[in-house]
Amino acid sequence: MATHYALALEAGGHTIVQVCSRDMGHARRLADRVGAQAVDSLSQVDRNTDVCIVAITDDALYDIGSSLSLGNVLMVHTSGTVPISVFRHVSPRHGVLWSPQSFVRDMAVEYAELPFCIEGSNEDAALAIESLARSVSPHIYRTSHTQRQYLHLASVFVNNFTNALYASAQQLCAEHGLPFEILYPIITTTTSRVRWGDVRCQLTGPAVRGDEKTINAHRRLLADNPQLLSLYDQLTALLQQIKP
Repeated sequence: MATHYALALEAGGHTIVQVCSRDMGHARRLADRVGAQAVDSLSQVDRNTDVCIVAITDDALYDIGSSLSLGNVLMVHTSGTVPISVFRHVSPRHGVLWSPQSFVRDMAVEYAELPFCIEGSNEDAALAIESLARSVSPHIYRTSHTQRQYLHLASVFVNNFTNALYASAQQLCAEHGLPFEILYPIITTTTSRVRWGDVRCQLTGPAVRGDEKTINAHRRLLADNPQLLSLYDQLTALLQQIKP
């Protein structure tokens, strides 16, 4: 996330002053890409910068929140679940700039298409974060901490859980000598259809149709894989429950 935010903000016309990481090698790799100084200690963070963006794990945010003081520097974290108050002792101006997107360091992202959820400790902080976000993308949403938590939860369903299902399908194909790319078209079609409206109206398959013989045939194929069989049963029950 730190890499993508730095690249996106630099492309948006901002100057990246420093990149800080406990691993100097990591700091240098990103700093070299954006023309910044690499540092490996919080004590070296420049207190004359306009904004300090902290893109680290959620748990580590609490450690920084209790050990750093940056005066009036705008402190921004990128978490979908941590409250902005984690930085209340670091600076009176603090907030969040979070995008419900999955970032992989070397995979390209269309930054102008990213949605950003923002929140500020006051209106001045919120406006500053919004201005920062708009230099990257026009898709800006002001959300409360609670709304951001629910959006993060929803993101886990559509991204992390879905990827786990893809991985399971890929494994099934590999175990039975089938190329996974056969499923690329249905994956692409299903994903594109979510823009059409109520997803419940697009549900298909044996669970929705009530094809018990097909469901039982699937369950027999999974008899030697109790974990996937349990998941299949739970998802089948979910489909039958939420179908229109």
